[in-house]
Amino acid sequence: MALRTQFQNSSDIGVFAKLTNSYCLVPIAECEAFYSVFEGELADVIKVIHTTVGGCRILGRLCVGNKNGLLLPNSTTDKELQHLRNSLPSSVKIARVEERLSALGNVIACNDYVALVHPDLDRETEEVLADT
Repeated sequence: MALRTQFQNSSDIGVFAKLTNSYCLVPIAECEAFYSVFEGELADVIKVIHTTVGGCRILGRLCVGNKNGLLLPNSTTDKELQHLRNSLPSSVKIARVEERLSALGNVIACNDYVALVHPDLDRETEEVLADT
């Protein structure tokens, strides 16, 4: 099934949300129509978590994850990191990385089995990704 939704008049929902097989991240904002689509379809299956990353709402661009882990840029605040640790399933490993290419969702494509990374991604980030 496919549903149509928008985030504050933008159809680029992948920029604002991160959906995996074990959790869904949506930005904190006043956009009930957007949230209701995710929560209405997913709440019985996976947890929908309202958050920001580095104070920004473009979660799909800034973070990358799968059912096993979530990789966050260094701009993620301690408060946001703690909120995610408290909200995500305990099986999900969370890591914050110091990476020049901080829009991790733009430079890493992954699923539960493989990750494809930008050629300029730091080796340290690649190692953390492999461990997460």
